[in-house]
Amino acid sequence: MWRGVPGCLQDLVRWQVALWSHSFVRTWGSCGKAMTEALSAQAEAAGGLKALVQQNGDAGSDTSAVPLLERLEPAAVGKQIPEGGEQGQGGEEQLPGSGEQAPAPVADSSKRKKRRGATGERVVPPPKKRRTGVSFSDEHFAETTYYFEGGLRKVRPYYFDFQTYCKGRWVGRSLLHVFSTEFRSQPLAYYEAAVRAGRLHLNEEPVQDLSIVLKDNDFLRNTVHRHEPPVTAEPIRLLAENNDVVVIDKPSSIPVHPCGRFRHNTVIFILGKEHQLKELHPLHRLDRLTSGVLMFAKTAAVSEKIHEQVRDRQLEKEYVCRVAGEFPDKEVICKEPILVVSYKVGVCRVDPRGKPCETVFQRLSYNGRSSVVQCRPLTGRTHQIRVHLQFLGHPILNDPIYNSTAWGPSRGQGGHIPKTDEELLRDLVAEHQAKESLSMLDLCEGDLAPGLIDSTAPSSDSLEGLATAAQKIDGVAEAASQHLDTPEKAAKADVNQETDPLCAECRVLRQDPLPQDLVMFLHALRYKGPDFEYISPIPAWAQDDWQED
Repeated sequence: MWRGVPGCLQDLVRWQVALWSHSFVRTWGSCGKAMTEALSAQAEAAGGLKALVQQNGDAGSDTSAVPLLERLEPAAVGKQIPEGGEQGQGGEEQLPGSGEQAPAPVADSSKRKKRRGATGERVVPPPKKRRTGVSFSDEHFAETTYYFEGGLRKVRPYYFDFQTYCKGRWVGRSLLHVFSTEFRSQPLAYYEAAVRAGRLHLNEEPVQDLSIVLKDNDFLRNTVHRHEPPVTAEPIRLLAENNDVVVIDKPSSIPVHPCGRFRHNTVIFILGKEHQLKELHPLHRLDRLTSGVLMFAKTAAVSEKIHEQVRDRQLEKEYVCRVAGEFPDKEVICKEPILVVSYKVGVCRVDPRGKPCETVFQRLSYNGRSSVVQCRPLTGRTHQIRVHLQFLGHPILNDPIYNSTAWGPSRGQGGHIPKTDEELLRDLVAEHQAKESLSMLDLCEGDLAPGLIDSTAPSSDSLEGLATAAQKIDGVAEAASQHLDTPEKAAKADVNQETDPLCAECRVLRQDPLPQDLVMFLHALRYKGPDFEYISPIPAWAQDDWQED
């Protein structure tokens, strides 16, 4: 029976028979007839597997364990964990970062051989294997540098590769169609100029024509000139460090990990570049505008241990905030469910369809205009404290989202919002665009979909400027070809890395925010577990004698 069947397959079938037999005997006891029929079915299945192996052997296919598993478990093929865990800018307005989308399943070897044998047909290489759990490396940290100005930490503009495998809905469509329908932050003239400058790559080969049709497993790489919004220059203070954890006091305005437009201006990158603390595992999250205690595990084992404590509700979190008006001088418990209105803009609201949550509030002081409130969230929903305070009619004093007139006259108190979600998002975006503060919503101009705000098509002058810029880059690439290996490197050698003729952001003069505009009055004061407790200093705005300017 076993002649010609690999040993690994024999062990697999024997293991399945033994496991099934044990379960069957324990469940049904003396039902011998049923067991005999089941064992006969197992034998027939083994014979079928033997025939499959012989058939594949006759066809010249590899019968090693890995290809066999690919044939037996096609759903598992191609599932890869992204390296570094980073994503490119959210939404559909530019190519996502590495790992944003898992590679498409690999076609079986017989089909791949047939495709590669077709005369004149473009060959698509299989997806690259990526190591799991790899942190950011020194190469990532060296992409650019910081400088400090006006109380702000700034990142010098740099070149960055957004990468993605072809999405299923792109298969059979041209690059021209994809860019015109899903990447609308730039006009088509930009992508045409990027082709001439060697910025777009398909399967690591420079794209020559946007009319090329995409196939399954195609790998796209788009080199862009990246600008990051400034954050506060306030340093990240270490509260504790041992063999297991790193605990910091996070300043407001700095996101924890790369997201959206932020990469180097993040806690992960600053700790790696300035404190040589790398390969850290965040144990909980803080909103970008929230300050206070933030914990990282140094090992996966410690991370899993503390996350298990989180699941078992063994951890206590305590926040402090300053809210508008006179908060009730008694304990207030809010259990209103919270629904995410938009992941892209980052807006939530109280809604019966939302997820259940609970927050306990206690007033600490009142100065005649605003109150300092202690907050103890018993669940961990997005913006939970901020949304519950808005519902109670006491939003955080300087909350750029939930203390906005875009919510209507009552600013969302009691869940009264006299507009649809679409109207709310449109008004929020319009308000911050008028203030040139879209970064407070973690947005940039390129993120604005046509439905969110009125926009006009690029002028002919701007399109002509892009074409001129592309010609300039082509000239630089040609002049530097004797010294640089690729047109892409030649393009990057244009004068310096901080300016780029194709970059629209380079041509915009933006006013820097004031440092105080980057602070929201919400602070994670204490984080306590079964065998640890970490407390951060109380911010100046939470002192009893603090007064608004």
